[in-house]
Amino acid sequence: MQKKTESSNYEKMKNNMAAVFLQYDQETMIRRFALEQDADSLFLTFLNRPYRISRATGQVAWSDDSFQTEHEAGYNEAMTIYDVLCNSKENCCLSGEWINVGSLSTIRGGTLAKGGDFFQNAGKAFDGQAEALAHACEVLGGRKKPKGDAAYELDLFPFLPILLRFWESDEEFPASLQILTDKNILDYMHYETLMFAIIHLLERLKEEMERKEEIQRK
Repeated sequence: MQKKTESSNYEKMKNNMAAVFLQYDQETMIRRFALEQDADSLFLTFLNRPYRISRATGQVAWSDDSFQTEHEAGYNEAMTIYDVLCNSKENCCLSGEWINVGSLSTIRGGTLAKGGDFFQNAGKAFDGQAEALAHACEVLGGRKKPKGDAAYELDLFPFLPILLRFWESDEEFPASLQILTDKNILDYMHYETLMFAIIHLLERLKEEMERKEEIQRK
């Protein structure tokens, strides 16, 4: 019962944000991020997957077949899209400098803090699977980078990259996962939203890893 209540609460918050989205100037969003659009929808690529946002209802959907069929976006991905489109700063731009998400200068503590349980648990989940993780990053359009047993730069959005570095465990150290973003990330989204975006990224990677494993079993 509790899980169902939590699910319905998330759905309610997502629907509330769809209504809030409609209060913002869509032409500003289109201009700021060079979005494709038509009379019915705004189009946006998120982690190498196409999404569209209804200009009439604010609902977000994604598709893997050019919208012959579509799927309702989940809470984390929808809330990330809403925040970036509605609340990014007017002149947001990249600094060109990477920063560990645990070291964001304006944040004290928080779920994404360095050495926190979030990244320790994520590191453990990928331990022993660096090759599969690398494959998943490439499926999501990742570009291989130095350092780590798997290190990739991915486009969270076409205008906003994110960098993942993973090290397998050894005799001395546990598995380690680092996420780096541009120093100006908080000009694009709130800190809490960055958590949603990273959770969605990790879920997408796990999905691709599981898909590869399933194919190999057949």
